[in-house]
Amino acid sequence: MSDLKQAIKDKARQLGFILAGVTSCESPMDYGIFEEWINAGKHGTMNYLAEERNRIRRADPKQILPECKSILVLALPYQPVTFNLQPSTLRISSYALGDDYHDIIPPRLQQIVEFIEEQIGHPVPNRYYTDTGPILERELAQRAGLGWIGKNSMLINPKMGSAFFLAEILLGIELEPDDALITDHCGTCTRCLEACPTQCILPNRTLDARRCISYLTIELKDDIPEELRPLMQDWIFGCDACQQACPWNRFSPPADPAFESKIPLPVLTSDLLLTSVEFNQRFKKSPIKRAKRRGYLRNLAVAVGNNGNENDLPVLEQAAQDEEPMIREHAKWAVQKINAD
Repeated sequence: MSDLKQAIKDKARQLGFILAGVTSCESPMDYGIFEEWINAGKHGTMNYLAEERNRIRRADPKQILPECKSILVLALPYQPVTFNLQPSTLRISSYALGDDYHDIIPPRLQQIVEFIEEQIGHPVPNRYYTDTGPILERELAQRAGLGWIGKNSMLINPKMGSAFFLAEILLGIELEPDDALITDHCGTCTRCLEACPTQCILPNRTLDARRCISYLTIELKDDIPEELRPLMQDWIFGCDACQQACPWNRFSPPADPAFESKIPLPVLTSDLLLTSVEFNQRFKKSPIKRAKRRGYLRNLAVAVGNNGNENDLPVLEQAAQDEEPMIREHAKWAVQKINAD
């Protein structure tokens, strides 16, 4: 099976995955930390994380695939976070500058499954995910030797940094597990904690999602709490602050072609006037479509308000008349902030 494992890793590399490792289907050791995190409400409005069925499955991969004997963990690089080191007026997280990974990665995982089945000559029970399944993927990645979980909760590889997507294939065949990466290379460094604009990073290498800019600009579907708006700086979708501060990301490889920047940059304040049709056309293949027009323009209004440019007032005042109440509310807040400053 060692030859098969190497052949699988070679196939994964051909498909663009920069890291590949194998771990067992044992229950995650960090599940207790996840439970405490949920019970403390730090998942915010992401109620799917707290659903009983998904909690049971996260505690045991065999609840997802009873035949599971091995888990293949993979990493695919997106635009290096250094791309965003020179701030534009309005910033988008590097991972979201290209095509939506939910559309790009699953077909490649399916190709790997088909390759495995070709190699062994029969169907293989399997399930695969990329940020979509009820598993603790960063612990699985650490167990598979892909990296360690950093102080900012990201999976960090000493040769590749952290600017990559993780994906997993649960397999009903036995593959020899790789050695876990047990060394913590964060040391005494606290750059990520100091760089976080909202101080959402917790001491146990988790985040208080309710304060995380990525959560506020993507997952939160309601109004952004007023006390957090001034802390969000100029981020309009996601946030790279903790990764930009991480010295390991100086080793980030180039992005997979699918994730190279395709969004017209810099983003302009005039985006506040995008119609629904224009928004859908511009972000058709982008992860930004997840925020929908109202979420994107809500975020944009906050960032424009934080930038404090009086020249943006006319556009904000137009946005304050939008048919969507949430956009009106945040645009009015931005107008008031600029006028107050």
